[in-house]
Amino acid sequence: MLKIRLKKVGRKHQPSYRLVVMSNTMRRDGRPIEEIGYYNAITKIHKIDIEKVLDWNKKGAQSTETVKNLLKKLKK
Repeated sequence: MLKIRLKKVGRKHQPSYRLVVMSNTMRRDGRPIEEIGYYNAITKIHKIDIEKVLDWNKKGAQSTETVKNLLKKLKK
């Protein structure tokens, strides 16, 4: 099963995440199938390709709860 989830790439106490599509059996920082955006938790800067998210959802990938909440905030 494919998941759209966050991959941590920041330093300690400076979280930064990439929005990625990967298998649910891979570890959190494993190799993704595709990177579709990024989110900086401290500065709230983000760049997410919504079209790719919707395309992966049509292909059967499921978003995690955190990603769903993040996308809801972006739509407002």
